[in-house]
Amino acid sequence: MTDFNDRERGEERKFAFDEETTFRIAARRNKLLGHWAAEKMNLTPEEADSYAKAVVQADFEEAGDEDVVRKVLGDLTGAGIDIDEAAVRVALEEKAVEARRQLMSGS
Repeated sequence: MTDFNDRERGEERKFAFDEETTFRIAARRNKLLGHWAAEKMNLTPEEADSYAKAVVQADFEEAGDEDVVRKVLGDLTGAGIDIDEAAVRVALEEKAVEARRQLMSGS
């Protein structure tokens, strides 16, 4: 019975680790996307940091990426940047790859 309990606890720890890693990658991705958008809007470094934090916070509005895409797209078009939803989604995917790479390399 101990082997079964040990295995069960191991699976629970792995699940918790995977969930935490997924969360950290998404948060880093959103921060990178925020900096990408801030650069397009010509924000100052201080404004860019603040904006990136706002993009991270936007991800807590609903499940999935729609809230982040909606915020960034709305802010970019509101700033007069000629961009479409597809371009924001491509940037989101690129930033996801970059975030995973950064997290796995420890930088």
